[in-house]
Amino acid sequence: MSQPTIESILQEQRLFSPPTDLAAQAEIKSLAEYEQLYAQAEADPQAFWAELAEKELEWFEKWDTVLDWQPPFAKWFVGGKLNITYNCLDRHLKTWRRNKAALIWEGEPGDSRTLTYAQLHREVCQAANVLKQLGVSKGDRVGIYMPMVPEAAIAMLACARIGAPHTVVFGGFSAEAVKDRLNDAEAKLVITADGGFRKDKAVPLKAAVDQALANNGAPSVQNVLVVQRTQADITMENGRDHWWHELIATASADCPPEPMDSEDMLFILYTSGTTGRPKGVVHTTGGYNLYTHMTCKWAFDLKDTDVYWCTADVGWITGHSYIVYGPLSNGATSLMYEGAPRTSNPGCFWDVVEKYGVNIFYTAPTAIRAFIKLGNQHPQARDLSSLRVLGTVGEPINPEAWIWYQQVIGGGQCPIIDTWWQTETGGFMITPLPGATPTKPGSATRPFPGILADVVDLDGNPVADNDGGYLVIRHPWPSMMRTVYGDDDRFRRTYWEHIPPKDGNYVYFAGDGVRRDEDGYFWIMGRVDDVINVSGHRLGTMEIESALVSHPAVAEAAVVGRPDDLKGEDVCAFVTLEHTHSPNDDLKTELKQHVVNEIGAIARPGEIRFADALPKTRSGKIIRRFLRNLASGEDIAGDASTMEDQSVLEKLRQGS
Repeated sequence: MSQPTIESILQEQRLFSPPTDLAAQAEIKSLAEYEQLYAQAEADPQAFWAELAEKELEWFEKWDTVLDWQPPFAKWFVGGKLNITYNCLDRHLKTWRRNKAALIWEGEPGDSRTLTYAQLHREVCQAANVLKQLGVSKGDRVGIYMPMVPEAAIAMLACARIGAPHTVVFGGFSAEAVKDRLNDAEAKLVITADGGFRKDKAVPLKAAVDQALANNGAPSVQNVLVVQRTQADITMENGRDHWWHELIATASADCPPEPMDSEDMLFILYTSGTTGRPKGVVHTTGGYNLYTHMTCKWAFDLKDTDVYWCTADVGWITGHSYIVYGPLSNGATSLMYEGAPRTSNPGCFWDVVEKYGVNIFYTAPTAIRAFIKLGNQHPQARDLSSLRVLGTVGEPINPEAWIWYQQVIGGGQCPIIDTWWQTETGGFMITPLPGATPTKPGSATRPFPGILADVVDLDGNPVADNDGGYLVIRHPWPSMMRTVYGDDDRFRRTYWEHIPPKDGNYVYFAGDGVRRDEDGYFWIMGRVDDVINVSGHRLGTMEIESALVSHPAVAEAAVVGRPDDLKGEDVCAFVTLEHTHSPNDDLKTELKQHVVNEIGAIARPGEIRFADALPKTRSGKIIRRFLRNLASGEDIAGDASTMEDQSVLEKLRQGS
């Protein structure tokens, strides 16, 4: 792993102060107030988080110990008892929020639903009782493979209600990916739908679950619960498959929340790694509840009157933390949208903003770049004056897109909340606070209070301002992942052993290159491992390579990321063929579709290059940095003396 460099890193000097009117009404009103909070948390992190936990959440029993830190394993609020759905639902029923909109849902065909907190509570309790009826009990894992419909959030909350950890699989993943995740989690039940709507098409989902379970493919699964969405003609296996609406109709709405230990597992969420097997990131109850609550409240300056819209899918951590758990814990109105900008309505996002008077809008830089390409006429044809705060998530945002977002969507009046965080962190780690932090286009700015972030070299030594280094976190935080499901050793190796501990002080290795400028602002430079960030979604190169090699025509494959104006990064695959096959365009198309079938559409290679051989060391290791150079159209950089065959690079260069 080489030291990150800063040659291509943004040297952005523009500074945007928080709008005066917004700052005056904000929860945290000034940079001085932020700095005071940050200093307080740095001086005594345990006291800082304990005070917030007591003030912001309701507990059935108070904890005995704030933090039990046995590096690299942390336990927060040890001995405390709570249920995250009580904090997201029940406590709001005692207030005026009972009849306030909790979820607003807009379907792509134009249908919509609004659920008040009282209505959402009722449906969650009914769904929880259905899960019990189907044999799910505390500790059982439940797979969720759903479109963006209210039942997706209801299913998650129903699982949490009874203490059954959920593992949500993004609806764009293939049957094979679903099977792998169900098996790793040993899920007892799967909740899915006949399909969903996206870009004017009905996308099938139940069929993928059937394929995943075929031939006893996931033997732990006993039942499948199916939501009717598209009215598609699907197969229902007698005794195994059950219609959601039929069982909900007779289910009791009385389901007391299961008292959960603060450290009881809340969910497993799979994220790509550098090996072929995805990592099951484990999050627990108390610390995750607190941290998503606080980051949602402070980073978005969330108000009771706000309509808040995060455009992510609940299949990703962003949907978990900032569509479901964070907003609902705060008693906010969270908007869910099923669809996406499409040929028939490229301005559909702005229709939704105008229709519901959205105040806070949180989306990905990939989406923003797509909006730019679609043209200013679409947002300019809608009334976006309700917007107060704009956010970005998933990858660094380039300054040009940042400025467009701020000017065209925000009318020059909305602060841009550029958030850096990961599936593993559970919530925002580095982010502006809209009333407090002056922003620089392209920078995630400064760490959230309580997050002790630093930039170091491979030996763990701090680097100078504006020098490239590795992003690390020096102290545990409440929503940090607890382990990789079923693999403590992988957790230790992946996150805690790249940078050696100094004087027994372990640091969390984020896997991102970063620089910190003279103002203490962090500039994320991208991944330093073999993970490709496509449209904000992390894909392991090994997963895609494994998919390609599983095709009978492929002898070997190496996958790298290349810069892409729309997606941030795109997948470029270098493929050598079995001697019985010849390279041609039809085979390229076939291989791209094969990857889609094995992993999902998000992993489709943007480019496949056939090669007679791949650049390797004498020990047989593929030298991917040279392939990245080729994919990006750059000159080959670095020492090639370790290569087994120097002619391979020249042949690849001639074929590019």
